Amino acid sequence: MVMTSNVRRSVGRAIVYVLLIIFSLASLLPFYWMVSASLKPNYSVFSFPPQWIPWPLEWSNYPKAMTFVPFLQFFVNTLIIVVSTLIGSLMSNILVGYAFARLEARGKNVLFYIVLSTMMLPYAVLMVPQYAIFSSLGWVNTFLPLIVPSFFGNAFFIFLLRQFFMGIPRDLEDAAAIDGAGLFSTIVRIIIPVSWPAMITVCIFQIQFTWNDFLGPLIYLNKQSMFTLALGLNDFIGQYTGSWNLLMAASTVILLPILLIFYFGQRLFIGGIVMTGLKD
Repeated sequence: MVMTSNVRRSVGRAIVYVLLIIFSLASLLPFYWMVSASLKPNYSVFSFPPQWIPWPLEWSNYPKAMTFVPFLQFFVNTLIIVVSTLIGSLMSNILVGYAFARLEARGKNVLFYIVLSTMMLPYAVLMVPQYAIFSSLGWVNTFLPLIVPSFFGNAFFIFLLRQFFMGIPRDLEDAAAIDGAGLFSTIVRIIIPVSWPAMITVCIFQIQFTWNDFLGPLIYLNKQSMFTLALGLNDFIGQYTGSWNLLMAASTVILLPILLIFYFGQRLFIGGIVMTGLKD
């Protein structure tokens, strides 16, 4: 009976592993095809049967793809927006999340539910009124419409940080209060140092969203010198239709930073996601 139970457990575990491997390979297949196509001559990208392992390797596709359009300028523009939104997102969401988690005020929970309800509003509903506001301020064709909203909080990030802050023992804040620490001093010296998993999670989400954002820059940026990488890639498609190997090379280079950020931050990222569900 013991052996039978162990065998069943081992077989079940093996089946789960096999299914996970199959689904993982299926998920990675498009990425592998993109990298493979980026190292082929253009005529063999859509050859049949497919050439899964490119040979000879066309490494020259990468410098060609990066010089056909000014991707370096697009990278700098994207980096400016990413860093600015990251600062704004951390500042605003930490303060609001801490207020909902710790401060006492009449109607706090109702206000929190109202904030959460904004997550159900699709961006398409907000595009026109936001554009009207930013246009009246003269912010069209600047980075401001893409940066300033991050300084006013994000409902998902507020929820994420609130849940994490509620799991921090109050004894830490009580000890800081006895030592004479004020509200902002407590946040900076006590809350932030023990909240790295949640903060890394917010950072990864914010970087990924801003890095891949296409619709926002498309609406507000008209000059090529101000394009982000997402717009630059679309501009590349428009100018060099048919150069699929170069397009795949440019796409690989643009995707690589996001993969590296997630790879090095995945442990804290997963920990932050898990620990936010510990408190109601």
